[in-house]
Amino acid sequence: MEKSPHKLELLRRIAALERQGLWHLDVEDDPETYPLFPDDVDYLNEKPSSRLKTKIANFAATRFFDKMIARRQLIIKEVRGIENFTAVKGGKIVTCNHFSVGDNYAVWVALRDYMDGRMLYKVIREGNYTNAPKPFGLFMRHCNTLPLSSQTATMKKFLRAVKTLLGRGETILIYPEQSMWWNYRKPKPLQDGTFTLAVRNNTPIVPIFITMADSDVPDGDGFFVQEYTLHILPAIYPDSTLPSAAAKEKMKKENYEAWVRVYEEVYQKPLVYGEE
Repeated sequence: MEKSPHKLELLRRIAALERQGLWHLDVEDDPETYPLFPDDVDYLNEKPSSRLKTKIANFAATRFFDKMIARRQLIIKEVRGIENFTAVKGGKIVTCNHFSVGDNYAVWVALRDYMDGRMLYKVIREGNYTNAPKPFGLFMRHCNTLPLSSQTATMKKFLRAVKTLLGRGETILIYPEQSMWWNYRKPKPLQDGTFTLAVRNNTPIVPIFITMADSDVPDGDGFFVQEYTLHILPAIYPDSTLPSAAAKEKMKKENYEAWVRVYEEVYQKPLVYGEE
């Protein structure tokens, strides 16, 4: 198969960022953004119009991604460890490695039968909310998403919403790597924000790490569609005996180490960065 020049360029960018240790930078040409002000987002769907748009967007997203699954453009091979999710009662944060626009739907498919009718909330970047291309713009704005913002007032509203959602027993998906690297199989070092939220809200984290294997289905870009196995790992709880900063670092370290163990067990090799 002839490989897409664009995808080959993404792989070159990923290799370069890995060598430089610039884990938080995206390799895609992300859409330009504009500031997200408090009145621009209804985090808790308090307006009737927001609830209607959410209903429409979730219906459209389900049809879109289910068609991908039917066409084997998105392949969920196996889900392991669902008991680690169901063992945690009340509000929780789910973390996952980020390598595809469809990985959040794979997480939803894995968890939805165990969510007691609740939806999965997703933290997203500001630009994905304000300016994502169709059809993802609709999904990013209205499928129970929680956009970050460059505006302090909006972030205060975001933090209040996160506290409310966790307090009423919701599940929030956060990508602690921050960046999306296409089909990148390694766990990347994690950023602080997810774990600060967990400690601040005294909320457990349920880590998920998705491993991949080539299927026999070509993806149209000269590569094979990846088969996903979702590994749902034991919950990590904030340590109330530690100061906040230390508790945050402990949770971040435990999450990263749990991902590394899965990576090394599944791929049968040690995690090494910067390989040619």
